[in-house]
Amino acid sequence: MLHNRVKELRARFGFSQGELAERVGVTRQTIGFIEKGEFSPSITLSLKIAREFEIKVDELFWLEGEISK
Repeated sequence: MLHNRVKELRARFGFSQGELAERVGVTRQTIGFIEKGEFSPSITLSLKIAREFEIKVDELFWLEGEISK
């Protein structure tokens, strides 16, 4: 399972789901599904989201059993 820090970082940056979605070119629902772990984003989308938070992809997403950075 893919884990992530999207919700945490989105709150820290003050973005709503809709605002982040608009910035990366997806729907608000897609961001919600990513945050809940119900959708694994493409590499392209992962890079776009990480860029919005000014971090590396592996600091945003990690696999179950790995420690987040």
